[in-house]
Amino acid sequence: MAMVPARRLLTTTHRLRLRLFPSLPPPPLLFPFILRFTHHSPAAASKPQNLKPPLPAQTLLVLRKDERLSGSETVVAGEERAKGSTIAAIVTSLGGPAAAVGIVRLSGPDAVEIAGKVFRRKRGKKKSGGGLWRPRSHVVEYGVVVDRKGCVLDEVLALPMLAPRSYTCEDVIELQCHGSEVCLNRVLRACLDAGARHAEPGEFTLRAFLNGRIDLTQAESVGTLITANSMAMADAALAGIQACFSTVVKSVRDWCIRLLTDIEARLDFEDEMPPLDLSSVKCEANQMLDEVQMVLENTNYDRILQSGLQIAIVGRPNVGKSSLLNAWCKSEKAIVTDVAGTTRDVVEASITVRGIHVTLLDTAGIRDTEDIVEKIGVERSKAVALGADIVIMTVSALDGWTTDDSQLLKRIRSDETLEGYSVPMILVVNKVDCVPSTSSTGFDACSHHFDRQVYTCAISGQGLKDLEIAVSETVGLNKISATGRRYTVNQRQCQQLVRAKEALLRLKSSMEQDLPMDFWTIDLREAALALGQISGEDVSEEVLSNIFSKFCIGK
Repeated sequence: MAMVPARRLLTTTHRLRLRLFPSLPPPPLLFPFILRFTHHSPAAASKPQNLKPPLPAQTLLVLRKDERLSGSETVVAGEERAKGSTIAAIVTSLGGPAAAVGIVRLSGPDAVEIAGKVFRRKRGKKKSGGGLWRPRSHVVEYGVVVDRKGCVLDEVLALPMLAPRSYTCEDVIELQCHGSEVCLNRVLRACLDAGARHAEPGEFTLRAFLNGRIDLTQAESVGTLITANSMAMADAALAGIQACFSTVVKSVRDWCIRLLTDIEARLDFEDEMPPLDLSSVKCEANQMLDEVQMVLENTNYDRILQSGLQIAIVGRPNVGKSSLLNAWCKSEKAIVTDVAGTTRDVVEASITVRGIHVTLLDTAGIRDTEDIVEKIGVERSKAVALGADIVIMTVSALDGWTTDDSQLLKRIRSDETLEGYSVPMILVVNKVDCVPSTSSTGFDACSHHFDRQVYTCAISGQGLKDLEIAVSETVGLNKISATGRRYTVNQRQCQQLVRAKEALLRLKSSMEQDLPMDFWTIDLREAALALGQISGEDVSEEVLSNIFSKFCIGK
């Protein structure tokens, strides 16, 4: 079947829009998107100047791959600089204690030639003067690095990784030097003097992206892995690098494009093609919406990984809050006495729950008091409870559920109502060692106010594992298998997912209202563009600059 020309497709797709709104110009995103997903006749291809949209190129959000860096000075100074030059940088950490080994990396078309100017093998056949170094890919060679005068700067191991079997899909040479800053800077300076250019922040990963080795979501996961401060964060970043997230995004995007193509073809060749199965199309649209919604559920997990969890331990005085904190963090962080109101200020302690960093906040016992200092502590306790991710309300098994506990719960919930949100709450019945048997009879009447209920003994540590499980279930960490990894969704990706979700919701509404299929194509195109922004298939210079400028130099 012959493909519809781009100019005809533009007119056909929006015939209804132009008829209803004759004074409204067509959206600027339509034309370049059509060019990406239609084949043109040879005649049209021979005159590309006639296919250009009327708007300046810099106003378009959809760019061809060879335009991603044109004119950008913040990422690199143009595509020629990004792909045509050889870069070098120290890729190991500096600033701390000296390490045993440090690495200087070169990448680019002249990486072998530049490395050959500064590297001299100590074994094997010596290269003749002016000869070229011809390394074998992934074969380590031992030698020295020399400057322009031939003075030895350091003994090194040279590891060549020739294109395309390298991180950047270019020729890459790594010079493994001694780890002092002096040695590394001297070797780097020799490489720069030999013709390399100092790499920009994140430029090695940028080249890997531009050369098609990774997509944009994988590149962002590389940056997350470098800055990971917990096991869970590292696992989530690895899941992103292994394309767990991008696979879903690309699948939904391809789905959108395929459906868009089917609808567009029938709009232009209505008499030549069989009609669409509308029930099947609606089913596919619902499935795409479900996939996007499923991915959006991971946005909260990314926030937890980045900032950790804050858990406030609240309750009446002398119910064992400080003892619970000390037992949980296995340290005497808080002072514990039999005197009610011992804790006057907020005491912090750090623990890890399923790889997530958790900050425990032991608060002053909340009660009505005339003591000025204790009153300040009570007010701080209320503020901490409102700002926490989870509130653990501690009660005494010896006292049972009291009127004061009911008033405290009511006070916390009323404050949440004023703030407009509700914090998950876990009821901890402490001091179970002080009663003959552990029974929930006295707490049945209040259990519906809490998400979970746990029995503990802070002295013996009983119930602490159950408490960690309750925390995991409350924030959804239990959904991750013991050996599995869960990818995260950052703020930029979340914005585009919300954009795609809104477009798919409009599509669903248009189908339910039996609007013409011309309107369906607008929403499908919007969803595909948003998903392309996530994977990097349709992305602007500004987005690339913002992402890769956050990387360290050398990555």
